Amino acid sequence: MAIKRDYYEILGIEKDAAEAEIKKAYRKLAVKYHPDRNKEDPDAAEKFREATEAYEVLKDAEKRAQYDRFGHAAEGGQPGGFAGRGFGGGVEMDLNEALRRFMQDFGMGDIFGGMGGGGDEGRRQGRNLQVTLRLDLREAAQGASKKIKVQKQVACPTCQGSGAAAGSRPQTCGTCRGLGRVRQVRQSLLGQMVTETACPHCRGRGQIIDDPCRDCRGTGTVRGEETLEIKVPAGVTTGNYMELRGKGDAGDQGAPAGNLRVLMEVREDDLFERHGDDILLDLPVSPIDLMLGTKLTVPTLDGKVALKVPAGTQSHKIFRLRGKGVPHLNRPGAGDQLVRVIAWTPLDLTTEQIRRLQDLRDALAAQVPGPRRDLDG
Repeated sequence: MAIKRDYYEILGIEKDAAEAEIKKAYRKLAVKYHPDRNKEDPDAAEKFREATEAYEVLKDAEKRAQYDRFGHAAEGGQPGGFAGRGFGGGVEMDLNEALRRFMQDFGMGDIFGGMGGGGDEGRRQGRNLQVTLRLDLREAAQGASKKIKVQKQVACPTCQGSGAAAGSRPQTCGTCRGLGRVRQVRQSLLGQMVTETACPHCRGRGQIIDDPCRDCRGTGTVRGEETLEIKVPAGVTTGNYMELRGKGDAGDQGAPAGNLRVLMEVREDDLFERHGDDILLDLPVSPIDLMLGTKLTVPTLDGKVALKVPAGTQSHKIFRLRGKGVPHLNRPGAGDQLVRVIAWTPLDLTTEQIRRLQDLRDALAAQVPGPRRDLDG
């Protein structure tokens, strides 16, 4: 596996560079390494893609903050990439995507210089979809494998997504020869460029369907369902999401499918209250045990542990169990479990219990402190 270069190093800027400096540095490199100006340089396309990838992260304040904190580990290791609130962004892109983003950011229109084509631009790409995956706290903390059913557009089984009726098939467009694009040469700031527009004959599809499929009416897609297995990494929280490429709606007539975003939603737990990667447990304890000290058995996310409560512990004192919280996402270690002991007041005392407690109250009355801010001392 190749080691990725530092994004700041790629763009040749300092880590405190302003947004304008980032944009200026990227544009300079993009112009320098644009594939249309460096057809003989086999490394130019990779440098152009690398610069675009770096720019896409550093121009976005949230992605940049994640990168500054976690480096390339923020991009995650799962297929499709993770993103949002500690997930990586799945930023890595191919050259065509890098070209598209460069042209979009700098308002250069639809310029591919001979690299586009294939007809996918004219056939409608599938829509991106989003589903919510609900998890309990233990699933979020320990990781889980979950199956979800997604209602979406799928390739028509009758025509296998081609859009053509049985016994026929789409014909290659004679105007664009199946490319879906027609080209014109013009001059631009990058030198001589090739401008591509959708073919007017086939409307950018690259093919003509004379006899459309009756089940999908020539679109190549029908309504269907797909079951997906989602592997949730340990440490996720509400708002994290997984981006699954190509798992959204199928595209028309074989065009690329959209993506599926799986949004995580972690339900509240009956015992534990989550605070980041720490969890809080309120534990009722007899006042006698707080006064005399005791050893308690405390539930955690991965089993029970012993907790020693020293004599003279005040109600609401918090004990910390190191590493017993939620694992950190995409990095080693875990948060802590906080145990807050709370004096439990018994109800329905017997006459004898009341008498003994009154005697104890009278004996301790002189030791009770007056009002003060810190009662744990």
